[in-house]
Amino acid sequence: MRALLPVLALAAVLAAPAHAQPDPRKVVRVAYPSGETTIDPQRESDEVSGSFAQVIFDPLLTYDYLARPAKLVANTAALPEIAEEGRTYTLRLRPGIFFTPHPAFKGKPRELTAADYAYSIKRLLDPALRSKWLFLVEGKIEGADAAIARAKATGRFDYDAPIAGLVATDRYTLRIRLTQPDWSFRFVLAMPPTSALAREVVEHHGEDVGFHPVGTGPFRMKEWVRGARLVLESNPGYREDVFDGDPGPDARSRAIHAHLKGKRLPLVSRIEVGVVDEAQPRWLAFLNGEHEYIRPLPEEFANTALPAGKLAPNLAKAGFVVTPDEVAYTTYTTFNTQPTIEGRPNPLGGFTPERVALRRAIAHGYRLDEQVAILDKGQAVRAHSPLPPAVSGHNPERSPTLEYSPAKAKALLDLYGYVDRDGDGYREMPDGSPLSFDHASVPTLRERQRNELWKKSMDEIGIRVTFDTVEKLPELRKRAQAGQLQSFSYGWIADFPDGENFLQLLWKGTIGQVNYAAFDHPEYNALYERVKAMADGPERNALIDRMVRIVWVQVPWLVETYKAQNILMQPWFLAYKKHPFAHEPWKYVDIDLERRPTR
Repeated sequence: MRALLPVLALAAVLAAPAHAQPDPRKVVRVAYPSGETTIDPQRESDEVSGSFAQVIFDPLLTYDYLARPAKLVANTAALPEIAEEGRTYTLRLRPGIFFTPHPAFKGKPRELTAADYAYSIKRLLDPALRSKWLFLVEGKIEGADAAIARAKATGRFDYDAPIAGLVATDRYTLRIRLTQPDWSFRFVLAMPPTSALAREVVEHHGEDVGFHPVGTGPFRMKEWVRGARLVLESNPGYREDVFDGDPGPDARSRAIHAHLKGKRLPLVSRIEVGVVDEAQPRWLAFLNGEHEYIRPLPEEFANTALPAGKLAPNLAKAGFVVTPDEVAYTTYTTFNTQPTIEGRPNPLGGFTPERVALRRAIAHGYRLDEQVAILDKGQAVRAHSPLPPAVSGHNPERSPTLEYSPAKAKALLDLYGYVDRDGDGYREMPDGSPLSFDHASVPTLRERQRNELWKKSMDEIGIRVTFDTVEKLPELRKRAQAGQLQSFSYGWIADFPDGENFLQLLWKGTIGQVNYAAFDHPEYNALYERVKAMADGPERNALIDRMVRIVWVQVPWLVETYKAQNILMQPWFLAYKKHPFAHEPWKYVDIDLERRPTR
């Protein structure tokens, strides 16, 4: 009997304690315009799925909720010990963090370990997973590329084979050694794609694991009707997590800090998310008190809710609250720079003077100010740099190559031989062949209106544009990755507060992934390699400025806007503040039961 005591003591230590749960009346209800795809943090790539993954699973690090500029803080691990000038990261996990129960654990508490993070990062490398987040680690971790190559050669990724740069040195210590210094890699460790999954659960469910999420975060799955309704409930085994941190730079942040300080998180018992495709029923349901908030405020109701940028008097009187949808979000139209697409000539492609002149002329000709005023309803601001203000390296300087000027567009086209030879009102190529390009879009009313604006803009400068490619966004993304689209309007929400996250969208290493322009410019590539190995500072910013100027000169993108959207909240919904580099802040929100109407 005495021999069993150490085992029983260890079991007691490893048992996930049940904590007092939030008031069951505290329920957050919200509607999204689209559903989730999969709640597999290494596989998901959309905002909705990421919001669920963020609160079910745990990355090693996180962000201080209210601090601006953004500040990394400990999560399951302390802040990393960084050595070799940004090449080696050592992370020490907090003991006593447990996964939610699952049959794969055979009835035993399952503690989170450093090996779980090593395994989960290896999943990003597995070619069979086709992770959209591979670019976060590809070419960066010592030995990782060789592991990918072996998997492609053998048809199977060996998760048991060691990778020199990814080692759990003991139960609670993870060491990551990079191929070269990379100071921004620490931000990758705060992203959902580097969250920990338990290998037993992945192997139990196989390809279907994204629909059986088991993590260590503040919430767990309660109900799920795929693409229609998803309910999370507070995790009774969630670790002790008491709010503290920076009070933030403004009065509202300080009020949130005062409300949350010293309280155990999370504060609400359930999150109920429904899918409502159309903006009008989402808006009406919110006004009727059926949802705690609406994010973002639909553009078609922006002038009604926020005339002249201020909350409408009737909404203010009713106690509604408006807050910025803090998101570092750049929109752009990408031009495929490949000379040919599937064997056919691409007039937008190439880097000869006349092809660059054509892309510049298109940029000069597009009526972007009308898009901001009419389609965006003022919920966006004109952008010139691909890097939004919230990230390092942003420079507010304006580009002469991106200004709206039909006169400049026509002059450029005339100069390089794009003239109307047959008198039909549209220009031909310098060699006399037809000139047109196809602008791909999604099947929504807004995009149809945008296409009308594109046609109006291009007609004015004599360029024929077609809109033959209309498909849902996932399919358009796949086609853009395959280099099959000539022109495609898209956007990028920053993953972390470093301009490198945007610069990599035009780096040759991400062609076939997120470099939809297939942009392969030797000087840009060389500068990118230097920038990603440097610590933030004036010297690095000067190189970033040079890269942005290359984008201005070569125009693989028409840089369009920075989103400036808003969130409207019910008067009883408390402590909500969107972080620019995180998904929904459900862990921090609260409900004022006295102010909320009885349901």
